[in-house]
Amino acid sequence: MNFHEIVAADARLAILQALVREASRSHNEQLLQAALDAVGIVRARDYTRTQMRALESTGAVTLREAGDLLIATLTRTGLDHLSGRAIIDRVAQPEPGAL
Repeated sequence: MNFHEIVAADARLAILQALVREASRSHNEQLLQAALDAVGIVRARDYTRTQMRALESTGAVTLREAGDLLIATLTRTGLDHLSGRAIIDRVAQPEPGAL
């Protein structure tokens, strides 16, 4: 993997980790962008949307629109990745016991 692919994989993991910490398992793109900023992945809104759509394509999240915002909800597949029960290609692996 090249540097950009590694950053994207880390960004996708950070999105899943932000979702699992929320009781509803959902966040909008603005909150997820702030979560990426907090881990040093400072990118434009379109980058966050791209990573959210990549996660949707793997089944790790579902997406819905609310006005002009995307809202992501963690799925069982995403939770299984975070807990180490499954591996999702192109999503960084969490540290053991991180869930």
